[in-house]
Amino acid sequence: MARETRRQRRDARREAAGADAPTGRRGFVRQPVESGGDAALVQPAPRELSQPRSGFLAGLANFVREAWGELKKVDWPKRPQVVQGTIVVLVACAIIGFYLWGADQLIRPFVRDVLLGNR
Repeated sequence: MARETRRQRRDARREAAGADAPTGRRGFVRQPVESGGDAALVQPAPRELSQPRSGFLAGLANFVREAWGELKKVDWPKRPQVVQGTIVVLVACAIIGFYLWGADQLIRPFVRDVLLGNR
């Protein structure tokens, strides 16, 4: 037996809920029909947006306004978190630096004697 399609599932839900149940479609609302019949699903009119300004300065002002709004949403770290993060980075740099120094000390004789031929 083939699997039930999405449309078949929707139709079955509508039948089970009755004819007055909303369909669950996003962006649609139930409004009365002017002819006096039952309510029908009607998509609401889009919000009127103000005309966007044009020009470089208007675009720059819009960018700064939006950037400032995004910066207000940021969860800025407290001082202890910054200090802890800085210490972690410094310790990691010290460990990697020590590792590279040790590797350099081990490889130096090979490079000097074999690759460069200085004996």
